[in-house]
Amino acid sequence: MTVKNLIPDVRPAPLCWPAWQSLQARANAGVPHLRHLLTDPNRHTLSATAEGTGIRLDYSRQAIDDWVLTQLLALAEQAGVARQRTAMFHGEAINTTEQRAVLHVALRGHAGATGHDAPWGATVQQQVHTELDRVCHFASAVRQGQVRGCTGQAFTDVVNIGIGGSDLGPRMATDALAHLCTPPGAAGLRVHYVSNPDAWALHSVLAGLNPLTTLVVVASKTFTTQETMTNAASARRWLADGGVTGEAQSQHLVAITAAPQRSAAAGYPAAHTFTFWDWVGGRYSVWSALGLPLALAIGPEAFHDFLAGAQAMDHHFVSAPPALNLPMLLALLGVWNRNFLNCPTQLVSTYPSRLARFAPFVQQMDMESNGKRVQKNGQACPTATGPIVWGGLGIDGQHAYFQLLHQGTHRVPVEFIGVLSDDTPLPLAAEHHRVVNLNLRAQAQALAVGRTEADTVKALLAEGLDEASAQAMAAQRSFEGNVPSSLIWLDALTPRTLGALIALYEHKVFTQAAIWGINAYDQWGVELGKTMAKAMEHGAAVCR
Repeated sequence: MTVKNLIPDVRPAPLCWPAWQSLQARANAGVPHLRHLLTDPNRHTLSATAEGTGIRLDYSRQAIDDWVLTQLLALAEQAGVARQRTAMFHGEAINTTEQRAVLHVALRGHAGATGHDAPWGATVQQQVHTELDRVCHFASAVRQGQVRGCTGQAFTDVVNIGIGGSDLGPRMATDALAHLCTPPGAAGLRVHYVSNPDAWALHSVLAGLNPLTTLVVVASKTFTTQETMTNAASARRWLADGGVTGEAQSQHLVAITAAPQRSAAAGYPAAHTFTFWDWVGGRYSVWSALGLPLALAIGPEAFHDFLAGAQAMDHHFVSAPPALNLPMLLALLGVWNRNFLNCPTQLVSTYPSRLARFAPFVQQMDMESNGKRVQKNGQACPTATGPIVWGGLGIDGQHAYFQLLHQGTHRVPVEFIGVLSDDTPLPLAAEHHRVVNLNLRAQAQALAVGRTEADTVKALLAEGLDEASAQAMAAQRSFEGNVPSSLIWLDALTPRTLGALIALYEHKVFTQAAIWGINAYDQWGVELGKTMAKAMEHGAAVCR
């Protein structure tokens, strides 16, 4: 693939854009309380659906009106988001500090992601197809017992060893699609994940497994990652202690890497080595060969559906008009909250329990991408950039940190994620599902409208308190509200909708980086710690 250099970023600073200045003036003047905005009978029109993805965005509880939305859309135009989007899809080197293309969009599996021939070219497309076919064939062969261990027994367990993007994506997706995986204790293939080099993390996984029926997958872009290599060495020792020694061990080893020469030197067979390319960033790599453990867990057909969902969101991102474009809307609302309403954090609150790991996954994607203070042109960013992203399961959060959201001194925007239908095989599953979604909707509304002191007094009087007691307690039991939120609804939690949801956040991150003028695809802050660890290991003088 020929990588073209981008023209240096010579655009005016964001603070000089007319839309930025208009938005800043409006924010300074004040925006009406959500309690007031939500009285508009047409407020429900602040929503959009990405066709073919099974995802709908409801942003009626964001602290915007039609004028703010119009200016935000103008901001995207003045930032050249569409031009930068085209550059990414055409394989230009938008990762400017490493002179690399950024083509996770090419990994979805089929040409036509934009409705035409693959814009990244036939060579990349063929490379992707070839490796995807290898991944799916191998996953199918392992699941069907055609690939076996050294004693001829079928594999019952897979242990994926990786960290960062080599762990968070496939682990999150495996949990989210658990209904397609082998139930605990059942016969079949079970997939486990180990990332932390603390010995207990590896021991707790291996302790219940049989080395003779365990496949060890080692995932590392460079095949030098210290944490991963430490765990891999111990896993190989465990195999040897269990009777899998010498040449026979190769039947139990799989490598996923961009450096196959290193894995080969370490004894990983070529037939069990799967590769990806330098234009695949770790936090965007679940679509690549690094998705092998997911394909092993849910099967190749479901894995293809997962890729197809992401591709459907790609098509939406490049074809939908900005006012109906889910990634652009989500990104612009985030910019409004971060840069104009001065909200430094972003909560991701998932209500389906199977999405428990989605917030940490998005945390890496967003904060490792947009946690930058220098623009592509080498100048310091004149604006705030990526927010602190955090979160977890919404129901659990309601009984923990939601207190701060309701009555604390921080204004924390929320992205609620829910599922409209659920087919859990439990007799009372429908009631469980009703309760979960009832809580999601109630929290979004309560955070938006709050409760005034006057209304609180009325509520306390209705509870039986006398006038003096009600007045005394009013301040303690009132809620400011005015907390902006978006509701992201999935029709159901399937491989396709999960793939689309991940791609939605990928393109949200891209759009915000395009507006802020930063490079979302390097991670030098991660590299510094690695460098210091190596220096300390070799006794070099470092700051203490």
